Amino acid sequence: MLVVALMVVATACGPKLPSLPTGTGSAFPEYATAYHQAVEACRGVRTFAAVLTIAGRAAGQRFPRANIDAGFEAPDKAMLELPAPGRPIFTFVASGHSSTLILARDGRVLEGAPPADTLEALTGIRLGPADLRAIITGCGFGSGEPTGGRTYAGGTASIDAGDVVSYLARRDDRWHLIAASRGPWDVFYDEFAAGRPAAVRLVSGPDASRGHRGRTDLRIRLSQVDINQPIDARAFSPEIPAAAKPITLDELRQAGPLGR
Repeated sequence: MLVVALMVVATACGPKLPSLPTGTGSAFPEYATAYHQAVEACRGVRTFAAVLTIAGRAAGQRFPRANIDAGFEAPDKAMLELPAPGRPIFTFVASGHSSTLILARDGRVLEGAPPADTLEALTGIRLGPADLRAIITGCGFGSGEPTGGRTYAGGTASIDAGDVVSYLARRDDRWHLIAASRGPWDVFYDEFAAGRPAAVRLVSGPDASRGHRGRTDLRIRLSQVDINQPIDARAFSPEIPAAAKPITLDELRQAGPLGR
């Protein structure tokens, strides 16, 4: 299910990944100004609601294409729901260090587990609500203040901030965040409008583009986006069916992506 359903791909292998700048580059004294310009729009997001069309592969398994209703509220609230006629296939909500997953059609519920554990069991991807919000809103991995940067040919730059490397490109007389890397994860952005990306690609593994087993390669397309509009508090506190029976994290893992 994950990350909630991010991306649009119907085949096991997606298009070739964009190339990120390599080498030593050149000194970039204005790295802090460029970085702040690139993340200005996403850092101002307090609430974010959208439909996420997602597909690809998650932890080596095919991720069935899905349209997921998503909502986020800073700093650490998230809601993901896969709608269907009658009752949603699943509803995931997280707030702080706790999450709830309701599988209404199966009459099952998981309560109180750490959000990242629930998403990992559900999708094979270990990410928390704050990470998801940063990725989906175009802020990469939500790194802190930049500490250095380099420029490269073609109007691109890399910016260091803690354990995150962010990649910028100069377009329309301003800097845009086009990719970010943290540990085994890379996120890529495309199709910018008003400074915000409409297409997201999340990939795991330093050699993920070579198609080895176990990798994650999800594409997410954003539509029906609402930014900084009030989200009803009930969205993050769904009603649990009275007859729902508990489900374990291990049972979720066995069900595969999206519990299908």
